[in-house]
Order: sequence, then structure tokens, then C-alpha cells
Amino acid sequence: MLESCYENYPLHKVFLSNLLSISIYIIGAYIISTWGITYTILYLLYCLFLEIRLLKKSCTNCYYYGKVCGFGKGKLSALFFEKGDNAQFSQTHLTWKDLLPDMLVSILPLLAGIISLIYNFSWLTVILIIIILVLSMGGNALVRGHLTCGKCKQRESGCPAEELFNK
Repeated sequence: MLESCYENYPLHKVFLSNLLSISIYIIGAYIISTWGITYTILYLLYCLFLEIRLLKKSCTNCYYYGKVCGFGKGKLSALFFEKGDNAQFSQTHLTWKDLLPDMLVSILPLLAGIISLIYNFSWLTVILIIIILVLSMGGNALVRGHLTCGKCKQRESGCPAEELFNK
């Protein structure tokens, strides 16, 4: 068993880890809003779809189902979906291709922002592009490296994300 793993994560860590995702969604939506409300709504619906997919396909099979994981999604998943099989979680094999839908949450606003800059330069857009890049790369590394994954009990029985990132 990993030393100092959390049975239930402290709420301040859950708050900080979710603050990252929510910040990326909001900044992404703001950047995309320059293209119109329809694109903004589609982007936000896409983010919601990814969250629901995670709750249904991964969280239901995770050790933290019904508990407070580093993202609080174990408790949330238990509210909406039946418990799955923990063995299925650890047997899942992730590739970079599998992560593409999640990476699009940052890539789409970056592309929209760059294209917007070509037609209508704005320092605010430049700053938001830089922020979303920092949050997507450095922020995710910080959250997963220091707030969540390092104290996760699911790693004991296997975590596909850890296997992918620690190759």
C-alpha cells in the first residue's frame, strides 16, 4: 500500500484541482465567444459531455467511487451512476489517442484564439492564450503531480493514466 494515501481527499485539494479545470473551461469559452454564442455553447456542452463520460466510464470503476477523490468525482459519480468493476479500471489501456478528446478542451480555444488574432488582434486574447497554455500544461502537471495522483489509492491496483504518463 502506498504510504500517506488518502481514503478521502481533503476538500481544499478537491477545490484546487477543480479550479484548474473550471478555469480552463471558462477561459476557453471566453476565447471562443469571439466566434459567437453558438460556438461558445457547443464548446461548453462538449466540456460537459467529457465530464459526464468520465463520471460514467471511469469513475464508476475507480477505487474512489462513492468517496472523495482528488477531483471529488467519486462522490458525484455515485449520485448518478451504479458502481462498476474496479478490476476493469486497472485493465484499461490508455494511449495518447484516447486523450485527444480531453486535449481538445484546450486545443480548440487555442486554435480559435490564434485565428481570431489574425483577423482582429487583441492583447487580451494573447494573454488568455498564454494563460490557457500555462494552465493546460503546467497547471495539470502541478495538480496531478502534487495534489492528486501522488496520494491516490487507485494506483495500487493500477491506473491507466499513470502508466501512460510514467512510461
